[in-house]
Amino acid sequence: MNFSKRLSNAWKVLTKSDRQTIELNNLYKFLGIDPEGKDEGALSEATYFACMKVLSESMGKLPLKLLKYNDKNGVAVCRENPLYYPVHDRPNPYMTATTFWSTVEYNRNHYGNAYVWIRGAGKDMKLWILPSAQVTVYYDDAKVLADQPDVYYKYSHGGHNYLFGSEEILHFKTSNTLDGLVGISVREQLKTTIGGGVKSQRMLNKMYDSGFTAKAVLNYTGSLNDANVEELVRMTESYAKGGLKDKGIENIIPIPLGFSLNPLNVKLADNQFVEVRQYTALQIASAFGIKPSQIGDYTKSSYASAEAQQLSFLVDTLLYPIKQYEEEITYKLLSRDEIDNGLHFKFNIAVILRADLATQIDTLSKGVSNFIYTPNEARALLDLEAKPGGDRLLGNGASIPVELTGIQYEKESTNNENTKIMLGKDEKNGE
Repeated sequence: MNFSKRLSNAWKVLTKSDRQTIELNNLYKFLGIDPEGKDEGALSEATYFACMKVLSESMGKLPLKLLKYNDKNGVAVCRENPLYYPVHDRPNPYMTATTFWSTVEYNRNHYGNAYVWIRGAGKDMKLWILPSAQVTVYYDDAKVLADQPDVYYKYSHGGHNYLFGSEEILHFKTSNTLDGLVGISVREQLKTTIGGGVKSQRMLNKMYDSGFTAKAVLNYTGSLNDANVEELVRMTESYAKGGLKDKGIENIIPIPLGFSLNPLNVKLADNQFVEVRQYTALQIASAFGIKPSQIGDYTKSSYASAEAQQLSFLVDTLLYPIKQYEEEITYKLLSRDEIDNGLHFKFNIAVILRADLATQIDTLSKGVSNFIYTPNEARALLDLEAKPGGDRLLGNGASIPVELTGIQYEKESTNNENTKIMLGKDEKNGE
């Protein structure tokens, strides 16, 4: 019996409740959250999770292409190169390029470093993401492992250690680094801030659980032993949380004769709970380079359009990691001869700057009329097929090279002189 069939049979044996428990625990484990509430995992802070989502999805949206500078000082897409398919479409059999690069970015931000193992070469090359928490970086400056100093990566898994050289690993790090070799994660920088955010969320959750019923003082006359006091308090708290809901009573708390219940009102507004939460959220977003509007805070949004907002996000936040990705991938996946011949990897950032259809048409029309695009190149950007005769540069006839500026006036002057000469001849012949 093959493995998949055995796994299927084992899964059928589990009850529905067991399967749900396994799925939920796996989700908790993935998110780094303790289901018992003991863990202070950063991902349980909603703002942190939102920032991670924005960055990883933004990187996953960008198509990575292999380009080459040609003899005409232009750039052509090298689809025939064996490296084009793995980086653009399928880095490994189990991940699309979108999933792969978004996962790499997720690890880079959460752990400060992301590691990708380059296995094979050419058309057989596969890219595998190594768990960042199980990789250690070493710099062999003492030349113990080789004659030349180099960076080595030790991957520990299943009781075994695997050592990789710098040429075998794509290493992407955050901009926060003290030695240029290993990045520092945002959660390490904001450990206190994120921890406070997690605790405030837990406090809010507890208030929801208690039906937003504040703490109270139970006054009574007489003496009760500890056991009776505990039972009385337990029953009162149970009624406050809707203990009689099954009997159709939700908002009434029965109190014995001679007892009184005085609530200790603790208002969120009095403690500036909302303001503190908002400030914490902005601190976390700022550390990631995320704009407040991208995490749902539109109180101070000043962008004239969504396109301007995306441009600001690209320049201020994404440009650094994009450039790092391109440099690392080009250096590690291409030979020096290929780089010298103009081959390089580049993300298509036009994807996140894509405007509405009317703006696209207007921009491309201006590009064609000003000798920037051929009609077929403009059509390709709109996912339209090429047409015969569309590979020539067209433009406004009034556009001339700068070195010919003013020649029209010289021609006009010459034409005027010729006209005068002709008129003079006609008058002479008339006499």
